[in-house]
Amino acid sequence: MKTILNRLINHEILSKAEAKEVLVNISAGNYNQSQIASFLTVYMMRSITIEELSGFREALLELCIPVDFSAYNTIDLCGTGGDGKDTFNISTLASFIVAGTGIKVAKHGNYGVSSISGSSNVMEKMGVKFTNDIDFLTQSIEETNIAILHAPLFHPAMKNVGPIRKELGVKTFFNMLGPMVNPSFPKNQMVGVFSLELARMYAYLYQNTTTNYSILHGLSGFDEISLTDEVKIITNTSENILKPKEFHLPQIQLEKIKGGNTIEEAAKIFYDVISGNGSEEQNNVVCVNAAIAIQTIEKQGFENALAKAQESLASGKAFEKLNHLIKISR
Repeated sequence: MKTILNRLINHEILSKAEAKEVLVNISAGNYNQSQIASFLTVYMMRSITIEELSGFREALLELCIPVDFSAYNTIDLCGTGGDGKDTFNISTLASFIVAGTGIKVAKHGNYGVSSISGSSNVMEKMGVKFTNDIDFLTQSIEETNIAILHAPLFHPAMKNVGPIRKELGVKTFFNMLGPMVNPSFPKNQMVGVFSLELARMYAYLYQNTTTNYSILHGLSGFDEISLTDEVKIITNTSENILKPKEFHLPQIQLEKIKGGNTIEEAAKIFYDVISGNGSEEQNNVVCVNAAIAIQTIEKQGFENALAKAQESLASGKAFEKLNHLIKISR
């Protein structure tokens, strides 16, 4: 690691093979905590290259505990986090709305590192069971259309990094990797990223896979469609910048979609929205994100996808999926 750190300090970059090797060595416990922290810090001070990101991703996917969902046409709705906007748990709520329409969702998530409340924080508060037991996960996806894949249970390579990330408390390249290393290898992916540069990297990496994807980046820095500003959407076949009005929804203020200051507040907002007691702004934001996921997997017009998302929320179908998941978690 000493040689690697010296090279990185001298502004050298790693090859894909070298990046992969470093992550394999981290997972094997070959480096001390100070070395790992220094390694993470380098990438907060300079951009990661596609080769490096690709190497890190390959290592994590090879080391993960895989989940066989090949019998289902699943989608993952996941954001990188790290956008510093402190919105409520939009992609997690959108996941349940998508599940409420009958689509199978393999939701990969983790505790918040650079945010107050990550997907896993809220799911835990709701009473959802975290496990890598394939029987329970299959039951989840069969009966509720959604399986919650809590990242640390599937990525043993991360056990040496988790505490350091928590102590650092800022986004690292692991934020960038999270959505790309779902252990169930979903056939479809809707991913939100915190920068335009990362959106381009994701598009480049996904072009070389069989994944059917939509990559979202809100141009004022969001890793989701926020309806506060324009959003760039990159898919397998197109690249567009859309204004809120092009989603047939009103533009909103950031304050209306804030996520609270504690995990308890975040969980309350989550529960209010999914149980039908969300504000118009909250409902619109989760439904527009869910609609893009539906559109990604079903290749239909946006208006039809939005109507499906709104019906899933308003009818209580999304709430029903959550309640059933909580029930089988007991």
